[in-house]
Amino acid sequence: MRALLLENVHDDAAFALRDAGFEVERLDHALGEDDLIAKLAGVHVLGLRSNTNLTAKALDAASDLLAVGAFCIGTNQIDLTSAVDKGVAVFNAPFSNTRSVVELAISEIIALTRRLTDKNTDMHAGVWDKSAVGSHEVRGRKLGIVGYGNIGSQLSVLAESLGMRVLFFDTADRLALGNARRCGTLDELLAESDVVSLHVDGRSSNSGIFGEEQFARMRKGSIFLNLSRGFVVSHEALRAHIESGHIVGAAVDVFPVEPKARGEEFVSVLRGLPNVILTPHVGGSTEEAQQDIGHFVAGKLRDYVGDGNTSLSVNLPPVTLPREPGQTRLLHLHLNTPGVLATVNGLLAEHGVNIEGQLLSTRGTLGYVVTDIGAAPTADVVQALEALPETVRLRVLG
Repeated sequence: MRALLLENVHDDAAFALRDAGFEVERLDHALGEDDLIAKLAGVHVLGLRSNTNLTAKALDAASDLLAVGAFCIGTNQIDLTSAVDKGVAVFNAPFSNTRSVVELAISEIIALTRRLTDKNTDMHAGVWDKSAVGSHEVRGRKLGIVGYGNIGSQLSVLAESLGMRVLFFDTADRLALGNARRCGTLDELLAESDVVSLHVDGRSSNSGIFGEEQFARMRKGSIFLNLSRGFVVSHEALRAHIESGHIVGAAVDVFPVEPKARGEEFVSVLRGLPNVILTPHVGGSTEEAQQDIGHFVAGKLRDYVGDGNTSLSVNLPPVTLPREPGQTRLLHLHLNTPGVLATVNGLLAEHGVNIEGQLLSTRGTLGYVVTDIGAAPTADVVQALEALPETVRLRVLG
């Protein structure tokens, strides 16, 4: 089995895959579509981060690819529909870097509220400006969190421990933690918050959700943070409101277009603005988070390739079935239509194959049945299963 790891994925991911018997190739940068297609020949497992786009064209060309690991939270850089059509499992790390992102957000809220960025710039320029003007404590101020998932909810807890009052808005029904208060609309949150922090996911419907209208509805003198996705915010509108003084500080970690590798020039209309913190997509980039992500995602890839387990896959039905020694496992991904399980079991019975254990799960257009049998199947059995019109992909694990 061959694994290709891109974008400087943590060493522990490579160690874990090598320990599981994979031949691992590592690159410290992202790949464009043509280069990626060339590299994917003969690759069974691909690991990437946020700067490599796995397109439908690349998936079509990757005939050996079994699984993809996104060593980050987001998976919008992967064509999940095509992955489903090809029977390629996709895994990510939805929890591993949560604390790192939250700590960055907290530090930036404090730095911007105290205007430490301006003080730092002045001091490096030799200017001594000892003044409390425009500098505030975060205690008692209102933090509005847009998106109350894993990161937003943990930010809520830590911010409240600092004495902030927390509001949140989410399109999903989320349980408020501590004393946080849910807002019925985004406009309600914007009108009340001293600090607004975005923590939405990468679904396409979130593109451009925060623009001129939303910045205009924020309180005069408020602060804005985006540590979620670059394409959700109009940076031109943000710049205009900072220059007008309506927004007095901002922190941005993600951008609509980002350099593919270290050392490339970063271009943004937000460069050079006062009391604005710009970071190169490092919200989850702590050694602790990257190590945990490496362990977590590599473990998911190993378990899928070795045992067929799809727990926490973002695109395949979830199945986890303990494996017994001496058995052969059939992994059958199929179109989610009625009667497939009965057809599979009938076919096995016709060929005298005894089922030792079995588990079926469905998700959207796909069904996934894991079947343990007592002995290796004959070529006729394998060919018959592959020939079923509903079959997307069949694997046999000895």
